[in-house]
Amino acid sequence: MPSFLDFEKPIAELQGRIDELRETAADSTVDIDAEIGRLQAKSDKLLRDTFGRLTAWQKTQVARHPERPHFKDYVAGLFDEFVLLAGDRAFADDQAILGGFATFRGRRVMVIGHEKGADIASRLRHNFGSAKPEGYRKAIRLIDLASRFGLPVVTLIDTAGAFPGIQAEERGQAEAIARSTEACLAAGVPVVAAIVGEGGSGGAVALAAGNRVLMFEHAVYSVISPEGCASILWRTADKAADAAEAMKVTAQDLKGLGVIDTIVPEPVGGAHRDPAAAITALGDALERALDPLAALSGDVLRRERREKFLSMGRL
Repeated sequence: MPSFLDFEKPIAELQGRIDELRETAADSTVDIDAEIGRLQAKSDKLLRDTFGRLTAWQKTQVARHPERPHFKDYVAGLFDEFVLLAGDRAFADDQAILGGFATFRGRRVMVIGHEKGADIASRLRHNFGSAKPEGYRKAIRLIDLASRFGLPVVTLIDTAGAFPGIQAEERGQAEAIARSTEACLAAGVPVVAAIVGEGGSGGAVALAAGNRVLMFEHAVYSVISPEGCASILWRTADKAADAAEAMKVTAQDLKGLGVIDTIVPEPVGGAHRDPAAAITALGDALERALDPLAALSGDVLRRERREKFLSMGRL
């Protein structure tokens, strides 16, 4: 059973009662299956209703849920023959961004993405998915490799943003992000990006400038975190919910604005409640996005990407 978010408290209480009844049923001769079934149906309906009307701030919390699938889960569930490639050939191997050659449903690809980690040790190792310049330079190297071998690029974005520390700035963080964005736009092969959790700021755009941009139903994508925006505009992070609403961070908002192309449905209650189903849904969406791009030339792919991103924001 996944951990519950604050706004899911009524669902958690119902589920707690169901669990108590199940424990009682195991030690009792009284048949309470009907009552358990009634409460379970009520809990399922409450879950559907709650997730059918999430606010932008609630979606932000779902997108950040620590039990959502991560890059390694998608690789294990969707890609065969994955060959991890390490290092930027200049400074270090940043574990916040992983990537390598793989086979996706019979098609050789280059898959690259943010890895946040699943427990304390791995989160520290992967720096919570916040990459330093060497992470983006590794991504550039892998995109260039994909272009050289004629392989489509699939990127999986899940980061609160690029690492903001002084070491990253000293090593050219802004330049590395800009070059990574440029590499996506200049690639002579199909580039399909998927926002699978948080799409935070330039740290996300650096891997998301694709021919097609997919986004999970409860993922978020924004130029700054709601807390950061609220701290600037209202001088307090307590206004994060208002900021999330104003910034239009949800998949539904961004589809309407033309920033993303496809919304990928999640299992009821979010991807963390049924990771296998979420991974399959993403795989199906990736396949549908890649198929029509395979026949296009490098020049056409580059032109379409350029036109796509230049048109954003036009009235």
